[in-house]
Amino acid sequence: MHSLMSEERARHPRPDFYRKSYQLLNGKWDFAFDDGNIGLKANWQSGKANFPLQILVPFTYQSEKSGIDDPGYHPVIWYKRTFTLDEKLIGGRVHLKFGAVDYKCDVYVNSEKLVSHEGGYTPFSCDITEFLVAENTLVVRVEDSRDIAQPRGKQYWKDGLMGCWYTPCSGIWQDVYLERTDGISIDYVHVTPDIDSRSAKIEVVLDKIPGYGEVSLEYTVMYGSRVVRQITSNVPHRRYAISLDMRDANRVDSLKLWSPATPHLYELNIRVSVNGRLTDEVSTYFGMRKVEVKNGRVLLNNRPVYQRLVLDQGYWEKSLLSPPNADALKTDVELIKALGFNGVRKHQKIEDPRFYYWCDRLGLLCWGELPSAYEYNWDSRQNLCRDLSEFIKRDYNHPSIITWVPLNESWGVREIYADKAQQNFSIMLYYLCKSQDPTRLVSGNDGWEQTITDISAIHDYVASGEELAKHFATREKVEAGSVAGRMCFAEGFTSSENSAFMITEYGGIAMTVKGKQGKIANMETWGYHDKVESVEEFLKRYKGLTDAIRNLPYCQGYCYTQLTDVMQEVNGLLLPDRTPKVSPEIIAEINVNPEGF
Repeated sequence: MHSLMSEERARHPRPDFYRKSYQLLNGKWDFAFDDGNIGLKANWQSGKANFPLQILVPFTYQSEKSGIDDPGYHPVIWYKRTFTLDEKLIGGRVHLKFGAVDYKCDVYVNSEKLVSHEGGYTPFSCDITEFLVAENTLVVRVEDSRDIAQPRGKQYWKDGLMGCWYTPCSGIWQDVYLERTDGISIDYVHVTPDIDSRSAKIEVVLDKIPGYGEVSLEYTVMYGSRVVRQITSNVPHRRYAISLDMRDANRVDSLKLWSPATPHLYELNIRVSVNGRLTDEVSTYFGMRKVEVKNGRVLLNNRPVYQRLVLDQGYWEKSLLSPPNADALKTDVELIKALGFNGVRKHQKIEDPRFYYWCDRLGLLCWGELPSAYEYNWDSRQNLCRDLSEFIKRDYNHPSIITWVPLNESWGVREIYADKAQQNFSIMLYYLCKSQDPTRLVSGNDGWEQTITDISAIHDYVASGEELAKHFATREKVEAGSVAGRMCFAEGFTSSENSAFMITEYGGIAMTVKGKQGKIANMETWGYHDKVESVEEFLKRYKGLTDAIRNLPYCQGYCYTQLTDVMQEVNGLLLPDRTPKVSPEIIAEINVNPEGF
């Protein structure tokens, strides 16, 4: 197996769930729009129809990188390609995997419909072994409507652009690949660290219930090249958990704790055997870290942490939601750290798993945020609960993720201030997070009109540090009142005794001398308040706002808007191509807390 730090591992679609025998299916696919929805009746799923276009997967047709670059609305689209198995996959069970397809899709292999999936940001797979021949035809039919009950994030649901909503992305936008197993295999692995007991609970879920054979799991935990623990156990059930003592008796510090300053990772290799025959091998990893709120502070590994976050929307100019190349996600993490931030709020997007991998490796705190729906109804509730659960399931092991954000600024729950049903939905999402992952914090409705939350998270785009200081003179005053015209808490709710206070959106400063000016599509470029006329004026406003926040004795951190320009919203610290507008060293000097946080 390739080690956690290897180049091969970093480029795998799931560095956190790695099998060595895999085959990428990215590249040129045949492609067709089906605006009249005739494809099923015409039997396009058979793979015999000629599709008139070609598209570069995993880029969506709306992007320049795809080779199509069509921003128009096409509710049904089709993909097709042929493939033969690489030699390393022949003879085993073959699983077809999709990182993400927006929004609904049906997958056909050699004319057989094998799997359907709904949800634009989460992975899915199926076993295709029994349907394979020498040369195989793979067809994918995708529906992406303008229904605002589906979790969209920042993808606009009408023509053009609007406010802070951008060009949508339909279809395949993450990797497509094949993996081999040889029988009973691992569905997923969750590792729950407990630094206080110096242990790690490892839960392995198999893809099927063990039959009459003897099924065993062999666990090997490594730190670097050193074996920390190795144990084998028989498995009588599909779900099996063990707890490992992680103490190292030969060292003064018995644990290697994960933090931004010391991003220590333990690699976990798990081998499945049936009657002594190896049927699967997966490599994942985890960090020994703890996060909690206590008496108004956020504690990381039982020590206070002041969070210096930047809001990142994960858009690229030529490839939209898909990173343009294998190095782009690492570059973003490196730039965020170079700017003096110790964390990122990944806004309205469930990101490619390799982004969280680089946060884990390089040491960057991360908030995982659920893309919003924009209507409150039965379908939106079902969709949000499904996607939130799948988000947590996929990314449970990443130590960098310390906070889940199920709602943002009351999007999709616009009457939450007084509507008891919407308040209860917010509470349900909070406890859905806690029931599936009690190890992380939850910002219940980030911005305002909060119900139950671990972080009193307030957004304020005031123009000067002086005004900001007035708004936030005392925590009690601001939480009992309003900011930006919205009450901080929903009717009947107040902050809890332990919850921490943070300003989780501010700034949004645009310049007339950096970034695109004038119109993009149907919208003028914009930032919050008037654009500043020079870099010097930008730095004066940025420093004034940031210093004002850091002077608040009760505030435990901030999140600046934003990392990059995105289409019409030109208030990034970086241009869309990631060129800094201002020297990162100067921004870092303003950001770095003199107390060492």
